[in-house]
Amino acid sequence: MTAESSERAEHAGTGASYAAAGVDIEAGDRAVELMKEWVKKTRRPEVLGGLGGFAGLFDASALKRYERPLLASATDGVGTKVDLARRMGVYDTIGHDLVGMVVDDLVVCGAEPLFMTDYICVGKVHPERVAAIVKGIAEGCVLAGCALVGGETAEHPGLLGEDDFDVAGAGTGVVEADHLLGADRIRTGDAVIAMASSGLHSNGYSLVRHVLFERAKMSLDQQVEEFGRTLGEELLEPTKIYSLDCLALTRTTEVHAFSHVTGGGLANNLARVIPDNLHAVVDRSTWTPGAVFDLVGTAGDVERLELEKTLNMGVGMIAVVPEESVDVALTTLADRGVDAWVAGEITDRGERTTGAELTGTYAN
Repeated sequence: MTAESSERAEHAGTGASYAAAGVDIEAGDRAVELMKEWVKKTRRPEVLGGLGGFAGLFDASALKRYERPLLASATDGVGTKVDLARRMGVYDTIGHDLVGMVVDDLVVCGAEPLFMTDYICVGKVHPERVAAIVKGIAEGCVLAGCALVGGETAEHPGLLGEDDFDVAGAGTGVVEADHLLGADRIRTGDAVIAMASSGLHSNGYSLVRHVLFERAKMSLDQQVEEFGRTLGEELLEPTKIYSLDCLALTRTTEVHAFSHVTGGGLANNLARVIPDNLHAVVDRSTWTPGAVFDLVGTAGDVERLELEKTLNMGVGMIAVVPEESVDVALTTLADRGVDAWVAGEITDRGERTTGAELTGTYAN
Protein backbone atom coordinates (compact mmCIF):
# COMPACT_ATOMS: atom_id res chain seq x y z
CA MET A 1 0.00 0.00 0.00
CA THR A 2 1.40 3.42 -0.96
CA ALA A 3 1.68 6.24 1.52
CA GLU A 4 -1.07 8.12 -0.35
CA SER A 5 -3.55 5.20 -0.25
CA SER A 6 -2.67 4.54 3.40
CA GLU A 7 -3.56 8.16 4.28
CA ARG A 8 -6.87 7.90 2.39
CA ALA A 9 -7.75 4.74 4.31
CA GLU A 10 -6.88 6.35 7.61
CA HIS A 11 -9.26 9.25 6.97
CA ALA A 12 -12.07 7.22 5.38
CA GLY A 13 -15.49 8.10 6.86
CA THR A 14 -14.35 11.43 8.30
CA GLY A 15 -15.43 13.57 5.34
CA ALA A 16 -18.44 15.88 5.21
CA SER A 17 -21.90 14.34 4.98
CA TYR A 18 -25.53 15.42 4.92
CA ALA A 19 -26.03 13.93 8.40
CA ALA A 20 -22.99 15.76 9.72
CA ALA A 21 -24.47 18.99 8.33
CA GLY A 22 -27.55 18.37 10.44
CA VAL A 23 -30.01 16.70 8.06
CA ASP A 24 -31.25 13.29 9.17
CA ILE A 25 -32.75 11.49 6.16
CA GLU A 26 -33.63 8.40 8.21
CA ALA A 27 -35.61 10.51 10.69
CA GLY A 28 -37.46 12.05 7.76
CA ASP A 29 -38.31 8.61 6.40
CA ARG A 30 -39.62 7.54 9.80
CA ALA A 31 -41.79 10.67 9.99
CA VAL A 32 -43.34 9.74 6.64
CA GLU A 33 -44.13 6.24 7.87
CA LEU A 34 -45.75 7.59 11.03
CA MET A 35 -47.95 10.06 9.15
CA LYS A 36 -49.25 7.65 6.48
CA GLU A 37 -52.16 6.35 8.56
CA TRP A 38 -53.44 9.89 9.16
CA VAL A 39 -53.17 10.92 5.52
CA LYS A 40 -55.20 7.85 4.52
CA LYS A 41 -58.11 9.13 6.61
CA THR A 42 -58.45 12.14 4.29
CA ARG A 43 -58.69 10.12 1.09
CA ARG A 44 -61.43 11.00 -1.39
CA PRO A 45 -62.50 8.76 -4.30
CA GLU A 46 -60.80 11.11 -6.77
CA VAL A 47 -57.35 10.67 -5.20
CA LEU A 48 -54.96 8.36 -7.05
CA GLY A 49 -51.85 6.72 -5.66
CA GLY A 50 -50.53 6.97 -2.14
CA LEU A 51 -48.17 8.99 -0.01
CA GLY A 52 -44.57 9.06 -1.18
CA GLY A 53 -44.86 10.06 -4.83
CA PHE A 54 -43.34 13.21 -6.24
CA ALA A 55 -46.79 14.73 -6.79
CA GLY A 56 -50.28 14.12 -5.47
CA LEU A 57 -52.78 13.01 -8.09
CA PHE A 58 -56.45 14.00 -8.24
CA ASP A 59 -58.77 12.64 -10.94
CA ALA A 60 -60.07 15.76 -12.69
CA SER A 61 -62.67 13.74 -14.61
CA ALA A 62 -64.77 14.15 -11.46
CA LEU A 63 -65.29 17.75 -12.58
CA LYS A 64 -67.24 16.63 -15.67
CA ARG A 65 -70.46 16.96 -13.68
CA TYR A 66 -69.92 20.72 -13.71
CA GLU A 67 -71.12 22.81 -16.65
CA ARG A 68 -68.28 25.30 -16.20
CA PRO A 69 -66.04 24.40 -13.25
CA LEU A 70 -63.95 27.18 -11.79
CA LEU A 71 -60.91 26.12 -9.77
CA ALA A 72 -60.18 28.17 -6.66
CA SER A 73 -56.78 28.23 -4.96
CA ALA A 74 -55.63 29.53 -1.57
CA THR A 75 -52.51 29.33 0.54
CA ASP A 76 -51.75 30.36 4.12
CA GLY A 77 -49.94 29.57 7.36
CA VAL A 78 -50.75 30.05 11.03
CA GLY A 79 -48.24 32.73 11.95
CA THR A 80 -46.66 33.01 15.38
CA LYS A 81 -49.22 30.67 16.93
CA VAL A 82 -46.71 27.92 16.13
CA ASP A 83 -44.41 29.36 18.80
CA LEU A 84 -47.04 28.68 21.47
CA ALA A 85 -47.45 25.11 20.24
CA ARG A 86 -43.69 24.64 20.43
CA ARG A 87 -43.45 26.09 23.92
CA MET A 88 -46.30 23.90 25.17
CA GLY A 89 -45.07 20.80 23.38
CA VAL A 90 -48.50 20.37 21.75
CA TYR A 91 -48.24 19.57 18.06
CA ASP A 92 -51.53 17.91 17.08
CA THR A 93 -53.80 20.98 17.02
CA ILE A 94 -51.86 23.46 14.91
CA GLY A 95 -52.82 21.52 11.77
CA HIS A 96 -56.50 22.31 12.36
CA ASP A 97 -55.53 25.98 12.24
CA LEU A 98 -53.68 25.53 8.96
CA VAL A 99 -56.58 23.77 7.26
CA GLY A 100 -59.10 26.28 8.55
CA MET A 101 -57.11 29.23 7.27
CA VAL A 102 -56.92 27.72 3.78
CA VAL A 103 -60.27 26.00 3.16
CA ASP A 104 -62.36 28.77 4.67
CA ASP A 105 -60.79 31.17 2.20
CA LEU A 106 -61.79 28.80 -0.60
CA VAL A 107 -65.40 28.48 0.50
CA VAL A 108 -65.91 32.26 0.51
CA CYS A 109 -66.53 32.13 -3.24
CA GLY A 110 -68.72 29.02 -2.83
CA ALA A 111 -65.96 26.57 -3.73
CA GLU A 112 -65.90 23.03 -2.36
CA PRO A 113 -62.37 22.27 -1.06
CA LEU A 114 -61.00 19.29 -2.99
CA PHE A 115 -57.45 18.77 -1.79
CA MET A 116 -54.59 20.31 0.15
CA THR A 117 -50.83 20.03 0.33
CA ASP A 118 -48.70 21.07 3.29
CA TYR A 119 -45.18 22.31 3.92
CA ILE A 120 -43.51 21.77 7.29
CA CYS A 121 -40.05 23.15 7.95
CA VAL A 122 -38.18 22.21 11.10
CA GLY A 123 -34.79 22.81 12.65
CA LYS A 124 -34.47 19.09 13.35
CA VAL A 125 -36.78 16.27 12.35
CA HIS A 126 -38.36 14.68 15.40
CA PRO A 127 -40.49 12.04 13.64
CA GLU A 128 -43.18 11.87 16.31
CA ARG A 129 -43.59 15.64 16.33
CA VAL A 130 -43.85 15.89 12.57
CA ALA A 131 -46.36 13.04 12.54
CA ALA A 132 -48.41 14.84 15.21
CA ILE A 133 -48.49 18.00 13.10
CA VAL A 134 -49.63 16.00 10.07
CA LYS A 135 -52.21 14.23 12.22
CA GLY A 136 -53.74 17.61 13.01
CA ILE A 137 -53.69 18.63 9.35
CA ALA A 138 -55.34 15.34 8.36
CA GLU A 139 -58.03 15.71 11.02
CA GLY A 140 -58.68 19.24 9.76
CA CYS A 141 -58.99 17.96 6.20
CA VAL A 142 -61.57 15.42 7.34
CA LEU A 143 -63.56 18.22 8.97
CA ALA A 144 -63.32 20.20 5.75
CA GLY A 145 -64.18 17.28 3.47
CA CYS A 146 -60.98 17.58 1.45
CA ALA A 147 -58.07 15.25 0.78
CA LEU A 148 -54.48 15.71 1.90
CA VAL A 149 -52.68 14.60 -1.26
CA GLY A 150 -49.11 15.40 -0.38
CA GLY A 151 -46.64 17.63 1.38
CA GLU A 152 -43.06 18.34 2.22
CA THR A 153 -41.04 18.16 5.41
CA ALA A 154 -37.85 20.21 5.21
CA GLU A 155 -35.04 20.16 7.76
CA HIS A 156 -33.22 23.50 8.10
CA PRO A 157 -30.33 23.09 10.55
CA GLY A 158 -28.52 26.32 11.22
CA LEU A 159 -31.52 28.41 10.19
CA LEU A 160 -33.98 27.11 12.78
CA GLY A 161 -33.36 25.87 16.31
CA GLU A 162 -33.76 22.14 16.93
CA ASP A 163 -37.27 22.60 18.34
CA ASP A 164 -38.40 25.35 15.95
CA PHE A 165 -40.88 24.73 13.15
CA ASP A 166 -43.32 26.44 10.83
CA VAL A 167 -46.21 25.20 8.71
CA ALA A 168 -47.90 26.37 5.53
CA GLY A 169 -50.40 24.87 3.17
CA ALA A 170 -52.18 25.32 -0.14
CA GLY A 171 -55.60 24.14 -1.19
CA THR A 172 -57.65 23.80 -4.35
CA GLY A 173 -61.43 23.87 -4.63
CA VAL A 174 -64.08 24.00 -7.33
CA VAL A 175 -67.28 25.95 -7.85
CA GLU A 176 -69.79 26.02 -10.67
CA ALA A 177 -69.39 29.34 -12.52
CA ASP A 178 -73.10 30.14 -12.23
CA HIS A 179 -72.92 29.56 -8.45
CA LEU A 180 -69.92 31.80 -7.83
CA LEU A 181 -70.56 33.94 -4.75
CA GLY A 182 -69.39 37.50 -4.27
CA ALA A 183 -70.06 41.21 -4.27
CA ASP A 184 -72.10 41.26 -7.49
CA ARG A 185 -74.87 39.22 -5.81
CA ILE A 186 -75.31 41.44 -2.74
CA ARG A 187 -78.38 43.68 -2.58
CA THR A 188 -79.74 46.38 -0.27
CA GLY A 189 -81.67 44.78 2.57
CA ASP A 190 -79.59 41.60 2.69
CA ALA A 191 -78.95 40.28 6.18
CA VAL A 192 -75.48 39.86 7.65
CA ILE A 193 -75.29 36.57 9.58
CA ALA A 194 -72.38 36.11 11.97
CA MET A 195 -70.95 32.69 12.86
CA ALA A 196 -69.16 32.43 16.19
CA SER A 197 -65.42 31.82 16.29
CA SER A 198 -63.86 29.24 18.58
CA GLY A 199 -61.55 31.89 19.97
CA LEU A 200 -58.61 33.80 18.53
CA HIS A 201 -58.28 31.40 15.58
CA SER A 202 -54.88 32.08 13.94
CA ASN A 203 -54.54 35.84 13.63
CA GLY A 204 -53.18 38.56 15.86
CA TYR A 205 -50.83 36.37 17.89
CA SER A 206 -47.97 38.85 17.62
CA LEU A 207 -50.13 41.35 19.52
CA VAL A 208 -51.44 38.68 21.89
CA ARG A 209 -47.98 37.38 22.75
CA HIS A 210 -46.64 40.90 23.27
CA VAL A 211 -49.53 41.89 25.54
CA LEU A 212 -49.89 38.74 27.63
CA PHE A 213 -46.28 37.61 27.97
CA GLU A 214 -44.16 40.75 27.65
CA ARG A 215 -46.45 43.32 29.24
CA ALA A 216 -48.67 41.32 31.59
CA LYS A 217 -45.94 38.74 32.39
CA MET A 218 -48.46 35.89 32.27
CA SER A 219 -47.39 32.26 31.77
CA LEU A 220 -48.82 29.55 29.53
CA ASP A 221 -49.53 27.26 32.48
CA GLN A 222 -51.35 29.97 34.41
CA GLN A 223 -54.95 29.08 35.30
CA VAL A 224 -57.44 31.72 34.15
CA GLU A 225 -60.78 31.57 35.92
CA GLU A 226 -62.70 33.11 33.00
CA PHE A 227 -61.41 30.37 30.68
CA GLY A 228 -61.82 27.46 33.05
CA ARG A 229 -58.42 26.25 31.87
CA THR A 230 -54.85 27.44 31.44
CA LEU A 231 -53.90 30.42 29.33
CA GLY A 232 -51.94 28.16 26.99
CA GLU A 233 -54.91 25.85 26.43
CA GLU A 234 -57.09 28.83 25.56
CA LEU A 235 -54.55 30.30 23.17
CA LEU A 236 -54.06 26.96 21.38
CA GLU A 237 -57.81 26.43 20.85
CA PRO A 238 -57.96 25.36 17.17
CA THR A 239 -59.45 27.51 14.45
CA LYS A 240 -63.03 26.55 13.67
CA ILE A 241 -63.43 25.07 10.18
CA TYR A 242 -66.61 26.36 8.51
CA SER A 243 -66.32 25.01 4.96
CA LEU A 244 -68.88 22.18 5.19
CA ASP A 245 -71.26 24.40 7.16
CA CYS A 246 -71.05 27.10 4.49
CA LEU A 247 -71.54 24.59 1.69
CA ALA A 248 -74.58 23.19 3.51
CA LEU A 249 -75.96 26.72 3.66
CA THR A 250 -75.62 27.13 -0.12
CA ARG A 251 -77.59 23.91 -0.62
CA THR A 252 -80.47 24.77 1.69
CA THR A 253 -81.06 28.43 0.87
CA GLU A 254 -79.87 31.37 -1.19
CA VAL A 255 -76.51 32.85 -0.18
CA HIS A 256 -75.02 35.95 -1.78
CA ALA A 257 -71.57 36.04 -0.18
CA PHE A 258 -69.33 34.79 2.60
CA SER A 259 -66.50 36.59 4.36
CA HIS A 260 -63.78 34.78 6.29
CA VAL A 261 -62.78 36.94 9.28
CA THR A 262 -58.99 36.72 9.53
CA GLY A 263 -56.20 39.31 9.66
CA GLY A 264 -57.66 42.80 9.52
CA GLY A 265 -60.73 41.97 11.58
CA LEU A 266 -64.43 41.77 10.86
CA ALA A 267 -65.07 45.13 9.20
CA ASN A 268 -62.09 45.01 6.85
CA ASN A 269 -62.73 41.45 5.72
CA LEU A 270 -66.46 42.01 5.25
CA ALA A 271 -65.72 45.13 3.18
CA ARG A 272 -63.81 42.92 0.72
CA VAL A 273 -67.07 41.35 -0.50
CA ILE A 274 -69.28 44.46 -0.44
CA PRO A 275 -69.88 46.23 -3.79
CA ASP A 276 -68.78 49.85 -4.12
CA ASN A 277 -72.33 51.25 -4.02
CA LEU A 278 -73.41 49.38 -0.87
CA HIS A 279 -72.46 49.32 2.80
CA ALA A 280 -72.56 46.70 5.55
CA VAL A 281 -73.60 47.78 9.05
CA VAL A 282 -72.83 45.30 11.85
CA ASP A 283 -74.28 45.88 15.32
CA ARG A 284 -71.87 45.02 18.15
CA SER A 285 -74.79 44.67 20.59
CA THR A 286 -75.84 41.40 18.93
CA TRP A 287 -73.04 39.42 20.59
CA THR A 288 -70.53 39.28 23.43
CA PRO A 289 -66.89 38.61 22.49
CA GLY A 290 -65.25 35.78 24.43
CA ALA A 291 -63.22 36.42 27.57
CA VAL A 292 -59.90 36.08 25.74
CA PHE A 293 -60.59 39.24 23.74
CA ASP A 294 -61.36 41.20 26.90
CA LEU A 295 -58.18 39.88 28.52
CA VAL A 296 -56.00 41.03 25.62
CA GLY A 297 -57.66 44.43 25.57
CA THR A 298 -57.43 44.96 29.32
CA ALA A 299 -53.93 43.57 29.88
CA GLY A 300 -52.46 45.62 27.06
CA ASP A 301 -54.67 48.69 27.40
CA VAL A 302 -55.45 48.11 23.73
CA GLU A 303 -58.02 50.47 22.20
CA ARG A 304 -61.19 48.85 20.89
CA LEU A 305 -60.56 49.84 17.28
CA GLU A 306 -57.06 48.37 17.47
CA LEU A 307 -58.47 45.11 18.82
CA GLU A 308 -61.13 45.02 16.11
CA LYS A 309 -58.68 45.48 13.25
CA THR A 310 -56.38 42.77 14.66
CA LEU A 311 -58.64 40.08 16.18
CA ASN A 312 -61.89 38.45 15.05
CA MET A 313 -63.70 39.52 18.26
CA GLY A 314 -65.76 36.33 18.36
CA VAL A 315 -66.91 36.15 14.73
CA GLY A 316 -65.05 33.78 12.40
CA MET A 317 -67.28 33.73 9.32
CA ILE A 318 -69.98 35.96 7.84
CA ALA A 319 -72.78 34.97 5.47
CA VAL A 320 -74.70 37.61 3.51
CA VAL A 321 -78.15 36.30 2.59
CA PRO A 322 -81.47 37.73 1.35
CA GLU A 323 -83.83 38.67 4.15
CA GLU A 324 -86.20 35.84 3.18
CA SER A 325 -83.36 33.30 3.63
CA VAL A 326 -82.54 34.23 7.23
CA ASP A 327 -84.76 31.71 9.02
CA VAL A 328 -83.61 28.75 6.91
CA ALA A 329 -79.98 29.85 7.19
CA LEU A 330 -80.08 30.09 10.97
CA THR A 331 -81.90 26.76 11.26
CA THR A 332 -79.37 25.06 8.97
CA LEU A 333 -76.44 26.38 10.99
CA ALA A 334 -78.09 25.53 14.32
CA ASP A 335 -78.73 21.96 13.12
CA ARG A 336 -75.00 21.71 12.36
CA GLY A 337 -74.03 23.01 15.80
CA VAL A 338 -72.90 26.43 14.59
CA ASP A 339 -73.71 29.36 16.85
CA ALA A 340 -75.01 32.04 14.46
CA TRP A 341 -77.14 35.18 14.60
CA VAL A 342 -78.25 38.16 12.52
CA ALA A 343 -75.61 40.80 13.21
CA GLY A 344 -76.43 43.48 10.67
CA GLU A 345 -77.70 44.44 7.24
CA ILE A 346 -76.69 45.80 3.86
CA THR A 347 -77.62 49.42 3.16
CA ASP A 348 -76.92 52.04 0.50
CA ARG A 349 -73.40 53.44 0.64
CA GLY A 350 -74.44 57.08 0.81
CA GLU A 351 -71.56 59.32 1.85
CA ARG A 352 -69.70 56.58 3.68
CA THR A 353 -66.09 56.01 2.66
CA THR A 354 -65.77 52.40 3.84
CA GLY A 355 -67.59 49.26 2.78
CA ALA A 356 -68.41 48.02 6.29
CA GLU A 357 -68.60 49.38 9.82
CA LEU A 358 -69.32 48.23 13.35
CA THR A 359 -71.83 50.22 15.37
CA GLY A 360 -73.08 50.17 18.95
CA THR A 361 -71.51 48.56 21.99
CA TYR A 362 -70.85 44.87 22.66
CA ALA A 363 -73.45 43.08 24.77
CA ASN A 364 -72.40 42.25 28.31
